[in-house]
Amino acid sequence: MSPTTDKAPGELAIIQLLPNILTITAICAGMTAIRFAVHGDYVVAVQLILAAAILDGVDGRLARALKCDGRMGAELDSLADFLNFGVVPPLVLYYWALQDMRSAAWLSVLVYAVCCVMRLARFNVDSKMEIAGEPQDKAYFKGVPAPAGALLVLLPMVVSFAFSNAPLLPDAVICAWMIVTGLLMISNLPIWSFKTTRISRDKVKFVLVGFAFFIAAVLTFAWITMVVLSTAYIFVVIWAAFSPGPAVKNTEDT
Repeated sequence: MSPTTDKAPGELAIIQLLPNILTITAICAGMTAIRFAVHGDYVVAVQLILAAAILDGVDGRLARALKCDGRMGAELDSLADFLNFGVVPPLVLYYWALQDMRSAAWLSVLVYAVCCVMRLARFNVDSKMEIAGEPQDKAYFKGVPAPAGALLVLLPMVVSFAFSNAPLLPDAVICAWMIVTGLLMISNLPIWSFKTTRISRDKVKFVLVGFAFFIAAVLTFAWITMVVLSTAYIFVVIWAAFSPGPAVKNTEDT
């Protein structure tokens, strides 16, 4: 009898655990960002949040590619999103510049965190409705997605990293920015989903050249590039607010 290569029922290949391993790695990055922020190393803290955002963008797609996306992975990913994008960024901001305001600053931290968890809860509910057969428009996000919200709320820090001689914003402005970003996450604004964009074959070479330029900019002027990207995303949000976009029922965060 020739040996069989079939897996026993209930078993997974080790490679199929990779998406969950990436999610757990993202959680570790987020927790470690808090540690560095407590000790005053804010640059590393923000870098770890960015690393968590990259891992968040990879794990779900890898799970679908390996055909191992399941309920546990989805729940784990949602919990990781809340930690990395709803808890860590406002805490890092608080340790960075807001401890002088104490109670008022902490209130803005709580508002942002609650908005993020509500945004993720809404996404989970809509995802279950999609599974139940209700059609969803995936060309748009319903409100600012959690990873983008985390990058936006960190913009005051990123600006200070990019322009070291620039004065810090007043604490009250940073708190207001945190609250506004949280409200944008639970809004009904139809935010364009870049992942649904299709490129014609004759324009692929230009996209690849542009991507190479982007990588070079990140490696050379990382913080300035982040400021430019965040500013561009703000214009996307403004455009969504003032343009007659479609009614959005649901889109994916990850």
